[in-house]
Amino acid sequence: MSQWIAACQTDDIEPEDVVPFQHEGVDYAIYRSPDDDFYATAGHCTHERMLLCDGLVMDNTIECPKHNGRFDYTTGRAAGAPVLVDLRTYPVRIEDGTVFIEIG
Repeated sequence: MSQWIAACQTDDIEPEDVVPFQHEGVDYAIYRSPDDDFYATAGHCTHERMLLCDGLVMDNTIECPKHNGRFDYTTGRAAGAPVLVDLRTYPVRIEDGTVFIEIG
């Protein structure tokens, strides 16, 4: 059974930015692409568990603030060393200016 939760408002995120979201002790990262599409991933880097919301967003890439590991946040795919494990991604939908993510 799917569970959609409201994560934030669309106005909370500028294009090419990321914001943190936490639900029941789990951290998520919510992104707005340069094309105004929204995405959600796990909130921590798979390399050393740093919060990705402190990272740098460039186009469709998030760069971890600790070792500069990069992920494509649209797919979760790791871009190469030092990150070798992909990020978990979550479906996103927008409804009346609210960003919802499907967590289960």
